[in-house]
Amino acid sequence: IVNVSAKDLGTGKEQHITITASTNLSDADIEKAVKEAEQFAEEDKKRKEDADVRNHADQMVYQSEKTLGELADKLSDDDKAKVGAALDALKASLKDGDTQDIRDKTEALAKEFYAVSEKIYATPEQAAQDGESGVNPNSDNVYDADFTPVDEDN
Repeated sequence: IVNVSAKDLGTGKEQHITITASTNLSDADIEKAVKEAEQFAEEDKKRKEDADVRNHADQMVYQSEKTLGELADKLSDDDKAKVGAALDALKASLKDGDTQDIRDKTEALAKEFYAVSEKIYATPEQAAQDGESGVNPNSDNVYDADFTPVDEDN
């Protein structure tokens, strides 16, 4: 319920309005709706979980396909085949719709995908590209030195 009133200071006229919920439901109908909501709460929770699993699987498919496309030249044929097989299995599972199967296939794809990603970023040339300076701190090209400021006036 909302009560609103306004007064025109110039003319002194005042208006007042009350806004109430516009429902044609009786108290019994409202009570019935609340009981049905409580009754189906578990089913709604399961549907939400199913949707979350599917969304995560879709995201994993997209991420895997995108990364495979970008890094295809850096992957061995064996690695491509492993990730591709897991990817195809997950896509097929998404069409069938069994939530537990989707969850299992998503985990399998993640395992294969992360193993391949680990191999890519473990190579020395990639590590050098990803580093801030591109210089290996353990190499002989790094020097520790002291300096003394030079006063240009002297």
